[in-house]
Amino acid sequence: MITVSSFIDALGRHGFRWATGVPCSYVAGPIAALTAASRYMPAANEGAALAIAAGAVAAGVRVAVFAQNSGFGNLLNPLTSLAIPYRLPVLVFMTMRGWPDGAADEPQHRVMGSTVHRLLDVLDVWNTDLRSWDTELDQVMDRAVDELESGRPAFILIEKDAIARASSGPSASAALFSGRPSRAEAIGLILECLPHALVVATTGYTSRELFATGDSARCFYMQGSMGHASAFSLGLARAVGSDRTVVVIDGDGAALMHLGTMSTVGSASPPNLLHVILDNGLYASTGSQVTTSSTTSFAGIAAAAGYRVAAQCQTGTEFAQALRAAGATRGPHLIALKMIEADGWSAPPRASAAMGVEAIAARFAAAATRGRC
Repeated sequence: MITVSSFIDALGRHGFRWATGVPCSYVAGPIAALTAASRYMPAANEGAALAIAAGAVAAGVRVAVFAQNSGFGNLLNPLTSLAIPYRLPVLVFMTMRGWPDGAADEPQHRVMGSTVHRLLDVLDVWNTDLRSWDTELDQVMDRAVDELESGRPAFILIEKDAIARASSGPSASAALFSGRPSRAEAIGLILECLPHALVVATTGYTSRELFATGDSARCFYMQGSMGHASAFSLGLARAVGSDRTVVVIDGDGAALMHLGTMSTVGSASPPNLLHVILDNGLYASTGSQVTTSSTTSFAGIAAAAGYRVAAQCQTGTEFAQALRAAGATRGPHLIALKMIEADGWSAPPRASAAMGVEAIAARFAAAATRGRC
C-alpha cells in the first residue's frame, strides 16, 4: 500500500503542480492532502476535470486528474475529441470499482469494472494497474510520464486499498450548517408532506437514507448514474401524467455534475415535478470532500432556467412549508435545503443489497403505472 505522503511526493517529483477531479473513497487521502495545500480543484464531472487539465497542459503546466471508473463515460468525449487529437496529454488516476472482482462490489459498478481496460486498449491509450500490494509509485509514474512526453494521455488504474486512506469527517459541514436539518430529517419531511408522490433518490447516502427512512414501492433508488436523477425524473413525470407528483431528491454534488438538465426541466415545464436539492456542501459518501455549492445559488439557477417556483430553505420549518406549497401548486418546483452532515453518522445499507436493482426497478414500474390503462 502506498502512503498518502508518498503519493503526494511522487506527484511533485514528476512535475504535477496541482490536481482536479471528481472524488472516490479510494483516493480520499491524496485529495484531502492536496485540498489542504490548495492544490486541488473540484470539478463538476469527470469530463470537465479532463478538460481543465488539458487547458493547463496547453499552458505548459502538468495537472493530474482523479476520477472513478463509473464516470468514464463523462470523460470519454473530451478524451477522444480534445486530449488525443490535439495532443494535450493528461494523466488520469482512475479508481477501479467493480474490479478485479465484480461480484464483490455493487451492481452499478460491475459493467465498468469489467470493461475499462478493454475500452482504453481499443482507444490505444496507455494504461497500467496500481494494485493493493504495490509500494512503489515512481516507476509507474516514470512510464506514464514517458507517454505524456510523447503527446499521449496515460491512465493509472487504482485498485481498492492501493493507496492509504486518510481519516475524514463531516465536522466542517456540521459547524457550517449548525442548527439545520439532517438528511434523515429532510427525507422524513418529504415522505410526510407528500405521502403519495413517486420519489426518486440520487446515488450515495441519499438513496440509503430514503431506504432506511421509508422504503416503499414508490421509491426508486438510483445507485450510480450520478447527476442523472433529475433527467430520469423528468422523463418519469412526463410519462405518468400531471395528476401524479414526482419528487427527485438530489445532492449538491450530483446536481452540479449535470447542471444543464435544469434548463431542460425549465423548458419542458412539467407541472408535477418537484426537484429537491439537499445541500451539505460535500461529497459525503466518498470521504466528505467539498463541492463548489458554497458559491452556487440553486434557487437562482432554477428561476433563471424556467422553473415555475424556486425556493431556498435554511430550516426544517421553511422546508416543510415549501414542500406543502409545492404539493398544492403547479410546478416545476425547485427546493434547495442547506443541511448538516452529522458527526459520527454511519451510512444505512443500500437498497440494492436488500432486494437487487432489477427488483427495485420492477416494483417501482408497477407503482408508477398503477391505475393506468
